[in-house]
Amino acid sequence: MFEKILIANRGEIALRIIRAAKEMGIRTVAVYSEADVNALHVRFADEAVCIGPPQATHSYLAIPNVISAAEITGVDAVHPGYGFLAENIAFAKAVKGHGMTFIGPDPEHLGTFGDKLSAKAAAKAAGVPLIPGSDGSIDDIEEAVQTAETIGYPIMLKAAFGGGGKGMRIVEDAENLRKVFELTSSEALAAFGNGAVFMERFLPSPRHIEVQVAGDAFGNALHFAERDCSMQRRHQKIIEEAPAFGLPEETLRGIREAAAQLVAHTGYQTVGTVEFLVQGDEFFFLEVNPRIQVEHPVTEMVTGVDLVQLQIRLAAGERMPMTQEEVTVSGHSIEVRINAEDPWTFMPSPGTITGYHAPGGPGIRVDSAVHEQAMVQPYYDSLVAKLIATAHDRPTAIKKMLWAMEQFVVEGIKTTLPLQQTLMAGQAFGEASFHTRYVDEWLQERNNEES
Repeated sequence: MFEKILIANRGEIALRIIRAAKEMGIRTVAVYSEADVNALHVRFADEAVCIGPPQATHSYLAIPNVISAAEITGVDAVHPGYGFLAENIAFAKAVKGHGMTFIGPDPEHLGTFGDKLSAKAAAKAAGVPLIPGSDGSIDDIEEAVQTAETIGYPIMLKAAFGGGGKGMRIVEDAENLRKVFELTSSEALAAFGNGAVFMERFLPSPRHIEVQVAGDAFGNALHFAERDCSMQRRHQKIIEEAPAFGLPEETLRGIREAAAQLVAHTGYQTVGTVEFLVQGDEFFFLEVNPRIQVEHPVTEMVTGVDLVQLQIRLAAGERMPMTQEEVTVSGHSIEVRINAEDPWTFMPSPGTITGYHAPGGPGIRVDSAVHEQAMVQPYYDSLVAKLIATAHDRPTAIKKMLWAMEQFVVEGIKTTLPLQQTLMAGQAFGEASFHTRYVDEWLQERNNEES
């Protein structure tokens, strides 16, 4: 097992990794920008190294700076968390090239799953259902029009190297496709460094179901049940829950088995997430996130598995500590991502938190790196806290979450809590009659009524 690891991240995920490592008897090294000199992950790590100015490109995203911090502190391994360099192939190679272990996928798997087209090819080879679409990237507009006619409108035009809901357009007809094809490719090139685009059949009201998976170096591939991440705004998740509710058990079983099948087929050897879209009784592969996910706590709460510790153990070459039969799900867990944004316009709201009170009690978990007088920086992700409520069943978890949200006090900045409270108390969430476009449609209807 490792003696010391460097955490190439900040905020709540850095604290989460520190906690897991401390429990395993592993020393930790934090890295921080000049803006984060007083951050909690700096305070609670065993060592800390400043790696640059506030701008992420000159600190958290600066590979030479992070590698230098790892070398001078003599770590055995580097944990990237999520975001920043977590899926950066050059970074993973640099870590290994300097004799350290990258706590994540090997560069080959980062390459396979970082490109949506190669990820689809891997899923197809593993026998996982795909959304009907182009076989690969589309090079010109005439090919695009011909492919769209074969698939049938409406279609979804996607950037091959996109993510986080970026680089996606719904196209209703050939005239619109001719207008936006070159624009989408140009935007993809500017945003992701690669202008490759492909298309898929547009699913009008799908559920977004993802499966937590893990693989080891001995050929073991497990799933840890699924999460429902359908409550989204512009493809950005705002509420997640585990397990999924309101879908046929046969469909969910097929999704879980397909996810584990993909892990086994590709020889994937760490923690990750396989994502699917569900329309009716059909499910289709969407993508693989080859890292720990923001919403991993809900899976931890219903399975009792510490996914960060599992990730570290797998990186150290250990065998999977359980069999698929030993992975059980008990109860229901819901997570709300509280962001420093206006709840209705979603404008960023950085600043100083002048008042802060987190809820507690049985079944309540708060993953956060803020406190009273903490500064929510304008340079990074706007996540303030993750509030997780867990109970023996879904209705009780919803009640517990609503009361916890009432108790959660964050003053001095705006947060998304009022929106999430309204959604959580609504009929659609209670009945699980929502889909990935529900929040956008609900907000549009609300705005129309107010105007």
